[in-house]
Amino acid sequence: MNGASDNIEEHRTIPEIQAKIDAGDAVVLTAEEIAARISAGDEIGLEDIDVVTTATRGIMSGTYAVLSFKVSEPDSFIKASEVLLNGVPAVVGPCPNERLGVLDLIVLGTAHSISDHHYGGGHLFRDLVEGKNIKVDVTTSEGDRFSVETNLSKIPFARLHATRHAFKNYRAFVNPGKEPVETIFHALPFEGEFKEMTFCGCGELNPIENDPKLETIGIGTRVLINGAEGFVTGQGTRSAPDNPNLTGFADLHDMVPEYMGGFITSAGPEIINTWAVPIPVLNKGMLENIFKLDSQIPLKLVDISGRIPLCEITYGDVWNNADLNVKYEPENCINCEVCCVAEACPMGAISKGENGAEHKPELCFNCGLCISRCRGEAFSANLGTVSCGVGGCLRDVKVTLRQSDRARAVKAAQELKEQILTGKFRLTEQVEKNNLERVRPENKPKLAIKRRLGVGRKKSLSGFLFPNLSFKFAFLFFEEPSANIAKTLIFSVS
Repeated sequence: MNGASDNIEEHRTIPEIQAKIDAGDAVVLTAEEIAARISAGDEIGLEDIDVVTTATRGIMSGTYAVLSFKVSEPDSFIKASEVLLNGVPAVVGPCPNERLGVLDLIVLGTAHSISDHHYGGGHLFRDLVEGKNIKVDVTTSEGDRFSVETNLSKIPFARLHATRHAFKNYRAFVNPGKEPVETIFHALPFEGEFKEMTFCGCGELNPIENDPKLETIGIGTRVLINGAEGFVTGQGTRSAPDNPNLTGFADLHDMVPEYMGGFITSAGPEIINTWAVPIPVLNKGMLENIFKLDSQIPLKLVDISGRIPLCEITYGDVWNNADLNVKYEPENCINCEVCCVAEACPMGAISKGENGAEHKPELCFNCGLCISRCRGEAFSANLGTVSCGVGGCLRDVKVTLRQSDRARAVKAAQELKEQILTGKFRLTEQVEKNNLERVRPENKPKLAIKRRLGVGRKKSLSGFLFPNLSFKFAFLFFEEPSANIAKTLIFSVS
C-alpha cells in the first residue's frame, strides 16, 4: 500500500464505520466474542473489527427519574408539597405547576418506601416499565391529601438519568472485623473475619475497560440504557482519570424490565441498571484495551469499612471458570418450613410455595447468595474462591454474592450488536469529548472566578447575554475551558 492508504487503515472515523455498516461490509463483535478469540490465540487486526459491543449490569446507585403527569383537574389545588409513589418519597418540583393539577417530580433510585423496607426507587421504576398501576399520594400546599392511581402510559414525560454509572471497574469487599456490617455491598449483614467476599463489575465486558481513554464515548454518544436508546451526557460524580464513569439518560417508556429493578441490601433497597455501549475501533491503539482479558484487569480487594485496600486480584479471579447463571433444581428442595433462601434473596426472585421453593428466572440477578443459604443445595453455581495475602497470611475467601449480572450483560451486548447490524441502532459521534484531566483536583476552578460571578449579575459571553443566570449554574460551567463556555451554556439552556 502507498502512504495515503496506510494512513486510512491506521485511523478511521465513526461516519466511515457507519457507512460500512450501512453497506453491509462492517464486522461487529461483542466483547465476549473478542475475548473468546483472543483466548483461543487468534490474531485480530484493525481490518478484522469495526465495532465492539460492550455492556455491564449491576448496582448503580447514582440514578434518578424525572416524571411529569396529571393528577387532577386544573385549579383543584395550588401546588403539591409532598408526594409518595407506592410509598416512595419524591422530590416535588422544581416547577410548581401552580393550579394546573400536574406534578413535576424527581425520584431517587435509592429512595426507600416509608411503608415497605423491601421496596425502593429501583422497584418503582421497574413496576412502571412493566405497566403496573402505582399509587400516588399527594399532600397539597394547603394541607389537603388525596390519592390517585396511574401507570406509565399516563405519564407523558418519564426519563431516567444517571449521575454515576458504568465505572471502568469497581471493587471486591471483605469484612476483616469480628462483627457483621450492614452495607449496600451485601444483601445480609456482611460476615466478618474474612468469611466471605462480594464484588462488582463485569470485567472485560465493561464499556470503559474497552475504551479507557474515552476516545469514542463522550457527550452525545448513543447507548442503550436498560434496553432503551439513550445518550451519554459526560462523566459522573467521583469520576477519575484512572477510573472514569458516565452520566446519561434514556426514556423509561422504551426500557426493558429485565434489565432494571431493585436490589435489597442490608442497608436498604438499591437500584440495578444495564448499559450497552458500542465501541467503534478508530485506530490500532484502541486494540490494546479491547484485547485485555479478565486476568489482565485489576480488581482491588478492600475492607468494607473505610474501603482500605488489602490486596489486588483480577477479574479473572472472580469470573474465569465461574458459572454466569445460577441453576435451580426443584427435585433437590427439601421444602423447609422456613425457606432461608426466600428470606435472603435480594431480588424477591424466590418464594415459598406449597411444594417448596419457587424460582422466577426473569427476576433472578444471578448474584449467587441462594447457594450459601439453601440447606438442600437446590441452587448451584460455581462462584469461586479468591486467594489473598493479608498481614502475612494467605487467605482463601469464598465469593458469596455478586453485585453484577454478567449473564445479562452478555445478552445486552449481543442485542446491541444485532441492532447495529440491522440498522435499528446507529453510531453517533461525540458532541464534545470527555476531558479526563478535568476531574483532577488541581483543575478545580479558582476562587477569583467565584467572586466574579454573582447571583443575578449580567454576564456577556461571546456576545450572548444571560441576565438571570444563577451563581451555581454559571460556576458549574466556568469549569470548562474558556473557548467552550458559550457553547456549553447554549447547549444547556436551549
